[in-house]
Amino acid sequence: MIATAAGEASHLGTDLVVLGTLLVAAYILGRLGKTIGLPAIPIYMIVGFLASPNNGWFPLNFESAYIELIAVFGLILLLFNLGLEFDQDEFFGNAGKLLISGGSYLVLLMGAGLAFGFALGWGTKEALIIAGIIGTSSSAIVTKLLIELNRLANRETPMILGVTVVQDIFLAIYLAIVSVVLSGENEPWLVVGKLAIAFTFLVVMFSIARWGGAFVGRLFRTKDDELFTILFFGLAVMFGGLGEVLGVSDAIGAFLIGLVLGATRYSAKIEHVAVPLRDVFGAFFFLNFGLGLDPTEFPQVIGPVIIAVVLTLVLNVVAGQFMARLYGFSAQAGINAAAILMNRGEFALILAILALTAGLDPRLQPFAGLYVLVVSVMGPLLASNSERIGAAVLRTKRKTPVRPRDPMLAEEIALVDAATAGDDAPESTATARAIDRIVEQAMNQRDTPPEKTKRDDDY
Repeated sequence: MIATAAGEASHLGTDLVVLGTLLVAAYILGRLGKTIGLPAIPIYMIVGFLASPNNGWFPLNFESAYIELIAVFGLILLLFNLGLEFDQDEFFGNAGKLLISGGSYLVLLMGAGLAFGFALGWGTKEALIIAGIIGTSSSAIVTKLLIELNRLANRETPMILGVTVVQDIFLAIYLAIVSVVLSGENEPWLVVGKLAIAFTFLVVMFSIARWGGAFVGRLFRTKDDELFTILFFGLAVMFGGLGEVLGVSDAIGAFLIGLVLGATRYSAKIEHVAVPLRDVFGAFFFLNFGLGLDPTEFPQVIGPVIIAVVLTLVLNVVAGQFMARLYGFSAQAGINAAAILMNRGEFALILAILALTAGLDPRLQPFAGLYVLVVSVMGPLLASNSERIGAAVLRTKRKTPVRPRDPMLAEEIALVDAATAGDDAPESTATARAIDRIVEQAMNQRDTPPEKTKRDDDY
């Protein structure tokens, strides 16, 4: 028995060495990726892919099953933070314009993605998954790029934020429908019943978030930071499980409780603690997905991935120009919007995992993995050079702003420009709300210097 315990301890030590090695490798590659503006998502996936037992490139024997539970926590926290950051006032205050801009983007991209999925001939359920993979951007990467590229003051920024807000709402409804469709039920009355339960859950949680924030906030009346963290993490995990039980997926359960807690007066404090947790556990989610990729399956999906990438690029350009005309913006603004909204990330991988769990076509996982890798590298590069691209395509002289050397000063100037846009920017209200959220987070961090963390929205 003692020998067995010693063997298990030795095995655990080896596993910890491997996990630590993977995280350090992710850090090193992440630092290199930052130099060219890459987000963390493709870096983590690449590290997981290199360590995958399917290719034998990693010197140690590492099984992805070791970190599956941690990856589930990562998925829950990714969606929890997405709900936490959702701006209800912005959505309900500008619902008309947001629905027009975001709705037109979704209709165009989702419709084309669904048609492309049917054209591949992999199956009806597979086409529904492919439509979601192609049709939705990564709202966190989009927000991060807007800040890093100093574009908070741009006229098209409220339009871009509007698309991401509508996508967040659509995500909850879409995943609820997909979870029911993939449940395998064939009886119509059972399908209708599951859909009714799912939508009742959505309506109740949205209603609590809208009108019950003050009541829910009473749960968090504690000055003990440890208990505070345990409570919101426990709620995120519990509602993730509740969402799974009710048939809307653990991701949506976590999103909805994040939405509710985001409506309380403690939202900034929760976010201050939740973001570092999301970063760590989220890294395991993307590592775990990369570990499941098999390079021998890539040849059969290279053709569909290339077509999907080209389709995404073309449709983003079309949608960007349509929305720019709708808002009365220039063609350059449409190009800027198209480049930033090109980014895909965690939602595509969530759909691929749902498809894998439901036993759909096994080609969906390598398709989603390779597609996200390509687009998540291409997206930031296009976004950072969109003004140059626009100047070349439109044959206009690109303005070269003088950027301060201090990045914090550059961001402050962008915030001031946005806040003083006044009547010249009819959509400045939405931008001002985005600015208020950023300033509030900065002030919250400044008030607690020992615990100050730099928010790194790579997801």
